[in-house]
Formats: sequence, C-alpha cells, structure tokens
Amino acid sequence: MTQATAQKLSADGAGQTFTYLADQYFDQVYFKFSPTAATQAGLHQYDTQLENYSAAGVQRQVAALQTWEKKILAIDPSALDAEPAADREILLNSIRGTLLQLQVIRGWEKNPDSYSSGVTGSIFTIMERPYAPVNTRLRAAVERERQIPQVFAEARKNLRNPPRIYTEIALEQIDGLISFFQNDVPSAFAAADDPKAKADFATTNAAVIEALTSYGAWMKSELLPRSNGDYRYGADTYRKALLYQEMVDTPLDHLLAVGYADLHRNQAEFARVAKEIDPSKTPQEELAELATIHPAPDKLLTAFHDEFDTLISFIRTHQIITIPSEVQPTLEETPPFMRATTQASMDTPGPFEKGTTKAYFNVTLPEAGWSKERIAEHMAAFNVGTLVSTGVHEAYPGHYVQFLWQDQFPSKVRKLIGAGTNIEGWAHYCEQMMLDEGYGQPGTGAKDAREAKLIRLGQLQDALLRDARFIVAIRMHTAIGGAMSFDEAVDFFVKEGYQSKSIGTMEAKRGTSDALYLYYTLGKLEIMKLREDVRQRRGASFSLENFHNDLMRQGLAPIKIVRKTMLHDDSPVL
Repeated sequence: MTQATAQKLSADGAGQTFTYLADQYFDQVYFKFSPTAATQAGLHQYDTQLENYSAAGVQRQVAALQTWEKKILAIDPSALDAEPAADREILLNSIRGTLLQLQVIRGWEKNPDSYSSGVTGSIFTIMERPYAPVNTRLRAAVERERQIPQVFAEARKNLRNPPRIYTEIALEQIDGLISFFQNDVPSAFAAADDPKAKADFATTNAAVIEALTSYGAWMKSELLPRSNGDYRYGADTYRKALLYQEMVDTPLDHLLAVGYADLHRNQAEFARVAKEIDPSKTPQEELAELATIHPAPDKLLTAFHDEFDTLISFIRTHQIITIPSEVQPTLEETPPFMRATTQASMDTPGPFEKGTTKAYFNVTLPEAGWSKERIAEHMAAFNVGTLVSTGVHEAYPGHYVQFLWQDQFPSKVRKLIGAGTNIEGWAHYCEQMMLDEGYGQPGTGAKDAREAKLIRLGQLQDALLRDARFIVAIRMHTAIGGAMSFDEAVDFFVKEGYQSKSIGTMEAKRGTSDALYLYYTLGKLEIMKLREDVRQRRGASFSLENFHNDLMRQGLAPIKIVRKTMLHDDSPVL
C-alpha cells in the first residue's frame, strides 16, 4: 500500500467516524435533553418527551456534553476533508456554548420565564402544524402536559437569585401563557375524536393551568421580593458566548467601534434622504409622517401578498438569488397567544419534517375593540417602508428563501446548528441589499420617487434599531465603552435608534436575556465584507446571484466557516 493510499484510507475513516459520532450526538445528547427541538426539526419520535428541568437533569446534561466534547476532540481535523472539518468545529462550539450556558450563565437558576415559556413552547410545537393526524398529536401533547407540573416544582428549587427584570418579565408573560392553555390549546385540538385522549387532555390541561397559576402567584409573592441578581454577562463570558455561538473573536472594543460607525453612517443617510423629501422637516418629523402611510388594516394581508409577487419578479429579473420553489408561504393572522409580542414572523417546518411542508407568514392585525390611537400605533409598524423591509426580511429573499434551500444544506450539522449572524444576518442584509439593487424604486415596489425615498427611510429606521441593539448588547453586558444601565439602554433606542419609548423599553428588556442580539447587524456587516472580498477575488466574473447561491449552499454555518469555503483563507470576518 502506498503512503498516499494509506493517508486516503485514514482520512476516509476519520470522515466516517465523525459522521457516525455526529449522528450519535444528536440522538443521545442534543435531542435527548432538548426533545422540543426535535419536534421543531421534524423528528417526532421525541414528541412525548419533555425537557428535564431538574438540577440533577442539568448535571447529567453537563456530564454528557463533556463526554462528547472529548469524543469529538479526539478526531484529528487534519484527517478530515474541509467540509466535515468545518462541521467538527461547528459541533464543538455548539457543545461549548451549551456548557457555558449551563455552567456559567446559568439561566436555569436565574430566569423564571425559561420554565413557563419553555413548557408553553413545547406544546406549541405539537399543535402549530398538522404534521400528523390530530389524535396522534393530541396524545403527544397529553404526554408532555403530564410532565409540566413537575417543571414548576423544579423551578421553585432551582431559582436562586434572579435579576429583578427577569422575574418582572416572567410575571408580564404569565397571564398570556395561562390564556394559551385555557383557549388556544383546546381550540387547536378541537377536531380530535379519540375519547380517551380527550378525557386525558381535560385532566392534564387543567393541571397545567393550575400549575401555571400557582407559579405566577409564587413568583409575585416569594420570588420577586428576593430577585436581586445581575443579568450582565461580564466581558469574559460575553467573549466566549460570541466565540462559541457565532465564531467571532474580534475584540469587543473593536466590535463596539464597528457598531457605532454603522449607527452614525445610517443616521447620516437617514438625514440626507429625509432632507430630500422635505428640507423643512427634522428626521423625527419625517418619521412621524412615515408612520401614517400604511395600508388599511383589512388590506394588510393583501398588501403583503402583492408585495411577494413584486419581490419574486424583481429577484428573478435582476438575478438576485435562485428561488428553489414556486410555492409561496401561506399568509395568515398571527396565532392569538403570539400577538402581544410579534408583529410579523415566518414559521417554517424543520429540515426533517415529512408530514407537512407548509410555511406560514404570520401577520398581527388590529383587534376588535381597539381604540383609534392603538390601531394607529400598531399600523405604524406596517408603514410603506417597514412593509417592504418586513416582506424582504421574512420572506423574499430572507428567511423563507433560506428555508427553501435547506434540502441542499450539506450536512445534518449545518441543518440543525445555526448561527444568528447567518440566519438573522442574512435576512437583515437583504433589507439593504434589495434597495441597493434597485427594488423600491418607481415601477418596482414604489408608485413614485417620493414613496421610494420613504421606503428607504423605513429600511434605515430598521437598520438603526439593529445598530442600537448591537451597541446596547455590548454595553449592557460588559463595561466596554462604559457600562449602560437599563434606563440608559431605553434612552439609547429612542434617541440614537429612532424608536418610540414603548419599542425602546421592549428592546431593552429583550437585551437583558438575549445578550447576543447584536447578530443582526454583525451578520449583515460580515456578509457585506464577504461579498466585497469575493467580488475583488473574482473580478469581472463576479455574479451577485452566484454569490448568494454559494452562501445559501453552506447552510446555517457561522460566516467564518462560509468565508473559508468561498475564499479558501482565514481572513478576518470584519
């Protein structure tokens, strides 16, 4: 046997070993400890199981992750081809990120909402789409519901010293969650005709409602008075979380400078466009006017449907990206229990879902009984600019088109482990890219030049929101750039991000627990730099459509992995 043949066999063996171990990891660790994620992915053998929220369950998960970290580390990356070597790195980072969450960040000791919203999500994944007959799904929901009261017993043991804001958020949410089990869950399974399953469900659902109600009372009377913990990660933990989840090792002070530069660039562009529309008005006055230019509430779904047709036509005519399917997402009203926190969202089936392939574009409409003022405030989120940004971000060519590519993702790892800088970065990048390529001009989404400028203002307002998240995330959780309090964060969203006080408050609350929600702007900037580097490398042969298709083919990997594949080097992501 020649040396070359021996090396090839060694490499083949390593590749097969890694693929085998990755499959075993998902079965024995990933889905074993997160059965709700399995249901979301379309793997329904886990549907009757629920996460183990006990401290002992957490310790078992930690031990399993540490064991599997060693197994994956034992595979020599130099014996792997480029793609599995990258997958090995993604998997290792995912394991380390989960260990960081469990051992250092310790949300299971700090965040009471992770219990109440967690179990709600576990039932929602079973009821949200008809992947199996209604009786089958009801029986699975019953089995999960049987285990829910114990979750709140564990929560009472685990929650040590939560940050006050975490307990306040959990209390804000609890009535909506109770209502979900009182109204939405029974409605979702109303067509079931299995007598035993229906009888069992009446018992288990009542027990869940009672457990949630009791948990809310306990949080208010006992947990809130002793909620004096700190939500801040600190710089060291923040760096590690960013490295493990997004594979970004850029120093935080440099990242913060990048965020401020993008904020100031977008503010200057906003002022320029606003002055073109009306030199006598301030940017804030232009924003106030923009908020009033929107479809009538009963025409909103039709407006999105019409926009889809216009977007698809533009994407194809201008060769933006290949759209792998003619099927459009189904437009529908947002499910009732999601309406308080969601204006629009894309709900796609998981990569292994065989029972249904339908994707839903959820839009929250004003409700009967709302005042004129509340309707006006709600519809401002669907102004002529934001309507375009939302359609682009959620559907074409954002989240929905990325979903349409998932059958071509190269591995199980790339389908199941996603980086926010890729997923949300792509969708946010598309908002600006589509306008830069000419969408939203008269004849392609705008009726005249003035409306085209208003569409750009809407896109810039959305970009400023994401810029504010970028800066707030770092400064709220570390001392880099000067520690930022919660109230200062709210003020930053209003003054620098051009948002309303209510939006600023909601965003600051989110930032206390979603510490890495800088990934929208971070991913967008990474993709823009990658595009420019590929353009320079390819010269006259550069094609935007080919670039976007190549990006999609890499799955949900961090942009660092995508860069290495497309540029064959380890150049910086920013």
